Amino acid sequence: MTTRPFDSRLLRQVPAVRGHLVALGLLGTVAAAIIISQAVALATLLAEAVEGRFAAGALAGFVAAIAARAGWLWLSGVVAARTAARVKQELRGELLAAVGRRGPGWVAGQRAGELATLTGRGLDGLDSYFTGYLPQLVLSVTVPVAVLIQLGVADWSSAVIVAVTLPLIPIFGALVGWQTRAATERQWRRLTRLGGHFLDMVAGLATLRAFGRAGAQVETVRRMADRHRSATMRTLRIAFLTALVLELVAAIAVALVAVPIGLRLLAGAMTLQTALLVLFLVPEAFAPLRAAGARFHASLEGLTALDQTFRTLTPAPPVGKPAARRPGPAPGTGASEAGPVIEFDRVSVAYPRGEVLREVSLRIEPGERVALIGPSGAGKSTLLNLLLGFVAPTSGRVLVDGVDLTSIEPADWRRRLAWVPQRPYLFAASVRDNLVLGVPDATPAAVSAAVTAAALDEVVAELPNGLATMLGERGHGLSSGQRQRVAVARAFLRDAPVVLLDEPTARLDSVSESAVCAAAGQLVAGRTALLVAHRPALLSVADRVVRVADGRVEAVTQPADSLASTPAGDGAEVAA
Repeated sequence: MTTRPFDSRLLRQVPAVRGHLVALGLLGTVAAAIIISQAVALATLLAEAVEGRFAAGALAGFVAAIAARAGWLWLSGVVAARTAARVKQELRGELLAAVGRRGPGWVAGQRAGELATLTGRGLDGLDSYFTGYLPQLVLSVTVPVAVLIQLGVADWSSAVIVAVTLPLIPIFGALVGWQTRAATERQWRRLTRLGGHFLDMVAGLATLRAFGRAGAQVETVRRMADRHRSATMRTLRIAFLTALVLELVAAIAVALVAVPIGLRLLAGAMTLQTALLVLFLVPEAFAPLRAAGARFHASLEGLTALDQTFRTLTPAPPVGKPAARRPGPAPGTGASEAGPVIEFDRVSVAYPRGEVLREVSLRIEPGERVALIGPSGAGKSTLLNLLLGFVAPTSGRVLVDGVDLTSIEPADWRRRLAWVPQRPYLFAASVRDNLVLGVPDATPAAVSAAVTAAALDEVVAELPNGLATMLGERGHGLSSGQRQRVAVARAFLRDAPVVLLDEPTARLDSVSESAVCAAAGQLVAGRTALLVAHRPALLSVADRVVRVADGRVEAVTQPADSLASTPAGDGAEVAA
């Protein structure tokens, strides 16, 4: 990971930064002119006062320079704050869009807690970068150049001393900054681990308490927080060392100018006004560089998060030549109203832990309902994830009406899918909001019909506010069976030609299982369906049963044959 003073990837990712840089350049030029004017006016005013004269023009110029400098500070702060907010908004949008494009498998690989830390606390660190460091970086270019020009006109020997000592500040700052960068990266890694672990602990709190491990995890989080504190303190120590070095170099440089100026002034070789002007300008030449060094350390966390953001947004290199995307056909267009022809053509899928599917070939005709059975981990859910676009084949193709699924726009294809997962996710919103997730403009009549079809009407009638009842996180307030019925109702409302059911009756009691099976039977009627079944009740709605084992299709049977041939102990296939 590299941390640069300015990351050029920002210009490509957030074009609004270009206007910000132009505005900062103009403001930096104005600031340099204000500083020169202020120093000239103050030197003239004091020199005239020492000689017993009152310079009204110099006083007016000094007051005007002070007012202009205050206005400049306000304007640069407004521009920087607005740009920081704009950049954070766009980068967060890009991160969320990347999550949507790459799917849950990618999120699981990145760890949701680390992504949440990056999107929240990490990008918030850019405030210090845009409002503090970047403006000072621009001033570090414009102000020293203007001061050197003015010093060259007023006293060339002082200009030479400043020109020689000025580069020492960025040189020493860079030497110390290398150590700061490494320390900040360690601090950021510990922070993301802490955020990810804390999110995991909160999500699994019930399990931890049931097994008596909540206290141990609290101690683990405490140790991780302490390590993050130690890393933060190490970074701050280096930052304070940088400030010490920069202040020392600047003080020595000012002394190298001030001593000869005093001697020449006593000898009468320099006027008082010129001496004062030089003494006022020399510290101004070093001030932006010193401030930039201090602000750089404050913005390093944001820069590290920015680098992590760009690495997260960078897509993985494609394997082979990617196919051109094409719009997917609308439901009922170019395919049977019952759904398209779906074909798995020698599909293999490999994860880091090993191969999950091996040369699977399977054809599903329009309107056909195919049930997948087999041991856990055999690859059944992976077949559904292939159709959902959550997983890409390592080799082989998934064809929809003869078209490779990877060449169809994912959003167009997913509009033709209705999905009921094994553990449906319900958001902390109203029941109605969870129902209309895929059809936000659904009419009340359509919602009511879906609720009735999914046997959810009795559940809704018992809720305090009916469909307007607010749920907690993950659907807290409903039982597992009720959440499953909400997912089935959501699929009914979707009214898609292809239905994917991933063990919707798992973990349900017999009453809920019967209700969900009856609703699932209505849902898949007349549609193309692929359903994963671990329990025999769901097989009755299937036309064909496919047994998957060890990543391969081993047998294709009828539902009755599959149940009759299942040994009593083979509960991993079709029994709970």
